[in-house]
Amino acid sequence: MHKYRENLPQLAGSLFLTDGGMETTLIFHNGIELPEFASFDLLKNEHGRNIIKQYFKPYIDIAKQYQVGFILESVTWRANKDWAKKLGYDKASVKEVNIKAIQLLENIQAEYDSSETEMVISGCIGPGDDGYNPQSFMSVEQAQAYHHDQIETFSETSCDMVTALTMTYCEEAIGITLAAKALCMPVVISFTLETNGCLPTGESLKAAIEKVDQASQEYPAYYMINCAHPSHFENIFEFNEPWIKRVRGLRANASCLSHAELDEAQELDAGNPDELGAQYKVLRNKLANLNVLGGCCGTDHRHIEAIIKATY
Repeated sequence: MHKYRENLPQLAGSLFLTDGGMETTLIFHNGIELPEFASFDLLKNEHGRNIIKQYFKPYIDIAKQYQVGFILESVTWRANKDWAKKLGYDKASVKEVNIKAIQLLENIQAEYDSSETEMVISGCIGPGDDGYNPQSFMSVEQAQAYHHDQIETFSETSCDMVTALTMTYCEEAIGITLAAKALCMPVVISFTLETNGCLPTGESLKAAIEKVDQASQEYPAYYMINCAHPSHFENIFEFNEPWIKRVRGLRANASCLSHAELDEAQELDAGNPDELGAQYKVLRNKLANLNVLGGCCGTDHRHIEAIIKATY
C-alpha cells in the first residue's frame, strides 16, 4: 500500500533530498559495468540488489542527520520497452523488473521512514530515446501510449509518485503527464537543459513548462531540472514569472561540460562539491519553491552533503 500518494509531503515546502548520479557513481567509483547505462539490470540477482541498497545508504544517512525528507528514486530510468529490449528483456520481464525496483524501495522505506525523515517512493521514467540528443520524436499520443505500461505498473505498487527525468522535448513530457493523469498517479516532469539554458530542441524552459501545464490543466505536481550544470541555466530566472514557482526540484550535474563534451569524456568530472553547494544556495534564493535537492551525472553523496550544508 502506498504511503504518500494522496499527500506528497514535499509539496508542503520543507527540504527534501534525493540521490546523486547513480549510474556514474556505480560505473566510475564502484567499477560496475552497466550495459546501456541501465542500472535496473542489477535487479536480476541478490548481489545486484545489495549493490543498490548500499548505494542509497550514505544518502539516507545524510537525510537523517539533517532531519530532512528523502525521495527514493527507482533504478528504472532505462526500464522501458526499447532500452530494455536491447538487454534482452521482453514485455513481461520489463514489468517484473519495474515491480522489483519498487519492492526494493519499499524495504528501504519501511526501515528508515520517520516523521523527521519521510521517505517518498518515486517510480523513475526515462526518455524513450537518448537523454542528451534524441534522434526520434514521438507525438503526444505516441508518448502517452509508449509510457502507459510503465506508469500503470507503478500505479499497481506502493509507489507514491512517478518522476520523468531528462525530458528533452515537450510532446514526450505531455504524453507522460497525460498517461499519469489517466492512471491517477502524481507525476513530476524534469527537463534537461543545454549550456544556453534551453531544452535540446531549442525551446525555453518557460515555454516547455507552460505547454505541459496548458495541455494537462497543470497536472504535474511540480517540475525539475536535471542533467545540467547550474552555470547553464542560472540566468534564466531573472524575472519573477508564475512558471518559476512550478520549479521545485533540481538534480544538477557535477561538471559544467556540455552534453556533447560529457559524451566524449573518458574520465569522470566530479567538479567541486562545495562550489556546487554554493550554486544551489544561489538558486534557492531565485526559486522560491525549490526544496527537492539532488544530483545527476558525476555527483555522489559528497555533493549532496555539500548541497544540504549550503542550503540547510
